[in-house]
Amino acid sequence: MRATRATAAVLTATVLAGCSLGGTEEESVADKGSLVIGVKADQPALGVKRPDGTYEGFDVDVATYIAGKMGVPKDRITWKTTNSSVREEALAKGTVDMIVATYSITAKRKMKVTFAGPYYVAHQDTFVRAGAASIRNVRDLKGKRICEVTGSNSWRRVIEERKVAAKPVTVGTYGACMDALAAGKLDAVSTDDLILAGFAAGRPGRMINAPFTDEKYGVGLKKGDLKGCEEVNRAITAMYQDGTAQRLLTKWFGKSGLKLTTSVPQFEGCT
Repeated sequence: MRATRATAAVLTATVLAGCSLGGTEEESVADKGSLVIGVKADQPALGVKRPDGTYEGFDVDVATYIAGKMGVPKDRITWKTTNSSVREEALAKGTVDMIVATYSITAKRKMKVTFAGPYYVAHQDTFVRAGAASIRNVRDLKGKRICEVTGSNSWRRVIEERKVAAKPVTVGTYGACMDALAAGKLDAVSTDDLILAGFAAGRPGRMINAPFTDEKYGVGLKKGDLKGCEEVNRAITAMYQDGTAQRLLTKWFGKSGLKLTTSVPQFEGCT
């Protein structure tokens, strides 16, 4: 009996020791010495993959700053193109450690992703061809062909939230949306003003300047990584307090005519 009790005690101690060491816990991004960061590759001024394979844009600069504050220098960051349609899957499978890619925080997405931030609050607006004088606000999109990017919620904001009977046309990326608009295959592209401002540079057409939503850009992390979320939030706060956020916004959007917000956004809370 004594031997049995002694054996049981040893086994219990071993199990408890394993638990205390966190052997089954997944590694947080806050504990990593290198990071794979998901970004967009075709969004001018936000995330663009250049011919030499490097990435540039506001989101890329924000991600670089956050990583630096977490102890990961630029040379230990691997950038990975992550389109809207695969963001949740990429985080769940560990293909990327975090996503900084105009990733709007929504209640539905929070069920699958832990969001830090937001690091910026954009507003949905609409871009049309120069001659489309009849489109002045979101209501004027009734019966119009609008872009539906797979994995994006922007078209839902128009049709489901605003109850405007627009006609969604499925397109893979916002870059392809702008090409379809120019080719006459769409009547409008409605999405975040920062995205539109980047695409509008050097393209014919006009922004209608009638924003109708708040789009809270979050840093996507694997569901449950609360430690990483808190670390990212501290980095975002520092980015605004030390003037980096204002500098980056001016660098990428200063000539767009958009009214830019340079105060720390209200965080959603890590869940």
